[in-house]
Amino acid sequence: MHYSVGAVIERDGKYLLIDRKLPPFGFAGIAGHVDEGESPEETLVREVMEESGLKVFKYKFLFEEELKNNICVAGVDVHYWKVYRCEVSGEISLNKEEEKSIGWYTVEEIKNFYLEPAWQYCFKKLGMI
Repeated sequence: MHYSVGAVIERDGKYLLIDRKLPPFGFAGIAGHVDEGESPEETLVREVMEESGLKVFKYKFLFEEELKNNICVAGVDVHYWKVYRCEVSGEISLNKEEEKSIGWYTVEEIKNFYLEPAWQYCFKKLGMI
């Protein structure tokens, strides 16, 4: 099992999503694996900076849950997720190694995207889609 964090980032009624270049494919919120010796909150701040260029200055825990059939690039299919709502500062930047695109999208736009399966589950759980 891998431990992962996810960041729900909203600004002006739009949510930050990336279109993943690496499996699992699809649009997704910022997320990543917790490294050994790192807290979930440290991972959250690091991943948001690495994947978007944004600095987290405040976060709120939303939920945690084990997701099965959640296959990652490392081939692991069970992840224990902790998901946070984040407030950020700065301007977004594309991480060309991991992302096809990055942008701010309304809930109506998100409903029409192919979402990475874990994020489809998270957005449904949060009542966004």
